[in-house]
Amino acid sequence: MTRYPLLDTISDPSQVRKLDRRQLPQLADELRAFLVESVSRTGGHLSSNLGTVELTVALHHVFDTPHDRLVWDVGHQTYAHKVLTGRRAGMAKLRMHGGVSGFPKRSESRYDTFGVGHSSTSISAALGMALAAKIQGESRKVVAIIGDGAMSAGQAFEALNNAGVADADMLVILNDNDMSISPPVGALNRYLARLFSGSTFNAARKAGEKILDFSPSLREFAKRAEEHVKGMLTPGTLFEELGLNYIGPIDGHDLESLVPTLQNLKHLKGPQFLHVITKKGQGYKLAEVDPILYHGVSKFKPEVGIAGGPSGAKPTYTQIFGDWLCDMAAADSRLVGITPAMREGSGLLRFSERYPERYYDVGIAEQHAVTFAAGLACEGLRPVLAIYSTFLQRAYDQLVHDVALQSLPVVFALDRGGLVGADGPTHHGAFDISFLTCIPNMVVMAPTDENECRKMLTTAYYLDSPSAVRYPRGTGPGVAVDKALDGIPLGKGEIRRRGQEVALLAFGSMLAPALAAAEEIDATVANMRFVKPIDRELILALAAEHSLLVSVEENAVIGGAGSEVERVLEEAVSPARLLRLGIPDRFIEHGEQALLLAEIGLDRDGIVGAVRAHQDMTVDAAQGTHPPTG
Repeated sequence: MTRYPLLDTISDPSQVRKLDRRQLPQLADELRAFLVESVSRTGGHLSSNLGTVELTVALHHVFDTPHDRLVWDVGHQTYAHKVLTGRRAGMAKLRMHGGVSGFPKRSESRYDTFGVGHSSTSISAALGMALAAKIQGESRKVVAIIGDGAMSAGQAFEALNNAGVADADMLVILNDNDMSISPPVGALNRYLARLFSGSTFNAARKAGEKILDFSPSLREFAKRAEEHVKGMLTPGTLFEELGLNYIGPIDGHDLESLVPTLQNLKHLKGPQFLHVITKKGQGYKLAEVDPILYHGVSKFKPEVGIAGGPSGAKPTYTQIFGDWLCDMAAADSRLVGITPAMREGSGLLRFSERYPERYYDVGIAEQHAVTFAAGLACEGLRPVLAIYSTFLQRAYDQLVHDVALQSLPVVFALDRGGLVGADGPTHHGAFDISFLTCIPNMVVMAPTDENECRKMLTTAYYLDSPSAVRYPRGTGPGVAVDKALDGIPLGKGEIRRRGQEVALLAFGSMLAPALAAAEEIDATVANMRFVKPIDRELILALAAEHSLLVSVEENAVIGGAGSEVERVLEEAVSPARLLRLGIPDRFIEHGEQALLLAEIGLDRDGIVGAVRAHQDMTVDAAQGTHPPTG
């Protein structure tokens, strides 16, 4: 007998809409059990997805998707959506190379209306879609589903501010899963939600507004009276002031409340705001108890849960940073640690516990995080902003204007520099070298191992200018780490291997594959360490001794470290030939890190092949011949 008798009958949302409402709780239970089983085999985001099961079922039951648009925020909450929209079989290869993405992706399904990986974009996109429907004369509903954490970003409020005056038929659903905005939900809130969303209440309000138009003073009095009543009974005054009709809060796991409320809202005109309370990890006790641990998981046994890592395992670069931060904080009371809602992911947990008065989590607000750090630096403190490479992109203007232009000593600890693997193109740190190096006053470093990472962080900390240390996801080669807080000479690389004819200039994580490739082609290998200031003397010395220089970086080849090497050669009018290797000019899909690096030629074999192909082309050109085509 099948474990999922009702779920087995669902291959697209039209079948969900045909179900009797009394069948929906069974579908939700089966869907939740399937998600636990599926994610335990593949890894992925678990606790947040378990929290949106009933909401997803209700949305596809009520709305005519994909004609009606569902716009999900972040994407950590869309696994149930993927299963109900025909991708259940694909979940077996979730986040694997060639498999289903872990985030909404327009090219993957017509039900994924907007591609997403970063937070707080859903309301803006939904508003655009709603107004497009209005312009085109289309009758459809657009629903944005945003988490309470994503509401801390400025873009969400910019969109709400615009939506309130745009006269668009759209619904914003706040998925509040941390009890951070409202008190626990009860029968009164359920009653009020159904009342405020019902046709009788809204028809009466519309009629009342027409009557009261004849008496502006009485109309203003009635409006304020309604606001005060709602303010006492629900926490929606803020959203009402922005021009949205606030409904809720309601229990996001109670289908008997969700479905009729959504059905009512479906027929209301103008911008609506529904506040639902959900619980991360809902229905799987281990995830309910520790939703942070079960936010992003590797493979595990559902009946056992997540086991601790093996003893003696190599520390990750994130852990190296976390240890350095605590050690430096002990040595210098000026240090302040900042994170935009990534305490665990960026390695600040121990620091936050040991130095709570110097720890600031500013929420999902990268722009604020950067300018906040600039303000601290203005007053003589030493801010260290721990941020993923891909998330720093969201605060580029602040990085340029508020930090670099004033040459403030802010340290950017850039985690996940390079390809990150399963999270894919929205999370790959593929561009930081390119967008940092062009900014005046910036110092940009890329460590090759754990010990060098610690030393570079110390070097950055004592600079009187902004600096970035970009390190990759995961573990390094496993070298011993010197606990002393020593730095390295600014702008100086080093030779790691001597060879003939070819010199490989490796940046950061590319040293290991460069050394492996050098054994095959007998090349010199330089650990460049700094992208800016780049070691000009070392480059020109290598150019004088070798017929070919090869820059190797885990960053976009356009505008990357290789471009800095090229600039040095051009300024010196050096005749040396240069081959630049890096991430090609396209977005790299999700998959295992090693597989992705091999696919784009940034492993040992790829470097060897690229060098030999370049040498063959050079020989052919010198002999006046051309390699065969086709």
